[in-house]
Amino acid sequence: MIGTWHGLIINCPKPQQLAPFYAELLDYVTVQDEPDWVVIGKSPDQPGIAFQLDENFVPPTWPELSVPTHLHIDIRIADLDAALAEVERLGGKLRQKSVADFWVCSDPEGLPFCLVKF
Repeated sequence: MIGTWHGLIINCPKPQQLAPFYAELLDYVTVQDEPDWVVIGKSPDQPGIAFQLDENFVPPTWPELSVPTHLHIDIRIADLDAALAEVERLGGKLRQKSVADFWVCSDPEGLPFCLVKF
């Protein structure tokens, strides 16, 4: 083993606005808060998700690929309609109902993530 997973970094134009969206969506807390860098997670000693300022950010158009994305987060949920209502309340939106148990959404900055019903 070389090391252990420390975190995922998401480039975005507004870290201070995007981090709270995911913190509420995932029931995470803010563990580091700077103007151009915000980290959320379960606790400071666990792997987290960091939001890093990218002033040249261009949102991906995925699932259409004219502006590709490099990664996205899948979020396990129990009820797609209830989860989508919360996503929309937080400023996200539905992009595509891919299949009955897998919906593509985007966060307020246009980054894709998926709601996956288990």
